[in-house]
Parts: sequence; structure tokens; C-alpha cells
Amino acid sequence: MLDVIILGAGAGGGFPQWNSAAPGCLQAREGKQAKPRTQASLAVSGDGVHWFLLNASPDLRQQVLSTPALQHNGSARGTPIQGVILAGAEIDAITGLLTLREREPFTLMGSASTLAQLDRNPIFEALDRSIIPRIALTEGVAVPLLLKNGTPSGLVLEAFTVPGKAPLYAEAEGTKPDDTLGLSISDGQKTMLFIPGCAKITQALKDRVSRADLLFFDGTLWQDDEMIRTGLSPKSGHRMGHVSINEEDGPLQQFAACTKPRKFFVHINNSNPVLLEDSPQRQAAEQAGWVIGEDGMRIKAEVPS
Repeated sequence: MLDVIILGAGAGGGFPQWNSAAPGCLQAREGKQAKPRTQASLAVSGDGVHWFLLNASPDLRQQVLSTPALQHNGSARGTPIQGVILAGAEIDAITGLLTLREREPFTLMGSASTLAQLDRNPIFEALDRSIIPRIALTEGVAVPLLLKNGTPSGLVLEAFTVPGKAPLYAEAEGTKPDDTLGLSISDGQKTMLFIPGCAKITQALKDRVSRADLLFFDGTLWQDDEMIRTGLSPKSGHRMGHVSINEEDGPLQQFAACTKPRKFFVHINNSNPVLLEDSPQRQAAEQAGWVIGEDGMRIKAEVPS
């Protein structure tokens, strides 16, 4: 069984963003046709008891307190969280690691370039390496996910690179091939994909998506110049390393023939009109077979008995 919880479906800054007066943010604050969302992260389990986090958002403490499955019962300290798997080193993917600094053992996994970013910043040494090992992922190599006691979780991880960019704070260093990962997790029968950032949808990616059972994909913007048009930023989606939902090179068109997986948008920016439940963009995305991710959604992929 694949058991997945969307801990956060928003992009960096969440929704509503703290300093934004974008129409959607105003409606979210007023509770009108727009549900708030924390920053993007998932939890995945093979048994509904032991969980692995995909990215560690700045909102992780709030997400844990809002998710009973991630809350500890029993001894004075402990956690159902067995590990954290990073898809990249952007601020909204790694900051939540600092929430997990209370000497709780877990496994930390990411690409070599992502772990190198953590290594360069001494604040992350608050995560004691003697109990929190850092494991570099190699593209295309299947890795069994182990529980903290060393027993198999029943899940297997495969990391694969997708077109992306360097983290915002490291752009001067240039983009490395493994800066942006997609994560494939399987229980041996069902497979889910987590791709919160993607700058280009390649044929290889379409082939992979067509075989998956669940897809959680980059829904940052509706159109490439969305933030420029709304006066929120001078950057386009492509400049930020994201394809946009409704562009010719975006997921609505590029994954239209991928009918097997249940498809969810996550990492949705506060400017994106799909967040508004009565918007025509929301209707178009849903008619195309996509679910607009919400915090707290729980999705199970099970083999029929």
C-alpha cells in the first residue's frame, strides 16, 4: 500500500503569503473561495504507521501538529517520522529540517549537490550527524527505505533528475545536473511520483509519468508571465525554474495522454488562480483530470483484493 498525505500544497511563502495582497490571498484571509495552504511537502508510508517526509518545509511544525498520523504517542519522546527525502535545496524545501533538531534519529537523503548545500551551512549541524546520517542519492538507483530500527519499510525510492535550477541563494554557483530531483516511491505494485519543481517536461519524464499510479506535480503558476502581469515579481515561471500549468509546454498539455495516474498539483504559488475554487482556471484544470492539492488530503494507492 502507498499511503500519502499532502502536508502542504503551497509554493514558497504559502497561501496566503504573509506580505501579499494578491486577490487570492485577500480571499483566503477572508475565508472566501480559497483555502489556505502551507508550503509544499508530502508524507508517504507503506503501512500507515511509519512515515517518510518528502521535503521539509518551513511550516513543518505546523504540519505535524495538524496531522495526527505524524504525532507521537507513548514514550517521552519519539516520532513516526523515519526519514526525510529532499527533492532540492531551495529554502522552502530544507528549512523545516531545523524543526527536527531535538535529537530525534532519522535518515536524511538528497542529491550530492543538495547535501553539499547543507554541509556548507553550519546551522544544519544542529542535526546531529551521529544519529541523523546524510545519504547521497544516485540517479536511477533503487534504494529500499529502511525504518529507524533497520527493518524494511516496504517502500523503495528511486531519485531521477529533472530540468531545474540552482537554489535561489546559490544561483551564482550555476545549476548542477542534480540540483532538482523527482522522487519515485513504490511498494512493489503501485508507484507515486513527487516532482515539485520542473523547468521542462521531457519525453523521458512523460514516459515515467505514464507508468505511475499517483503524480504530485509542480503547479507553481498558471501562465509563465503571471507574476509579472500581477506586479508581484519581475520573474517569469521559466526564470524561476518552473513550467506553467496552462502553457504549451506545461502539464495540462504535456501530460494529457498520461491517463493512468491520479494527478495532483502541489507547490502552487499564491498568485495562481487555480487556488480560487470558483475560477475558470480551476475548472479547466479539473476538467483536464487534475486535482488541486490541499493540505491534509490523504490518498491511498492499493491493489484491489
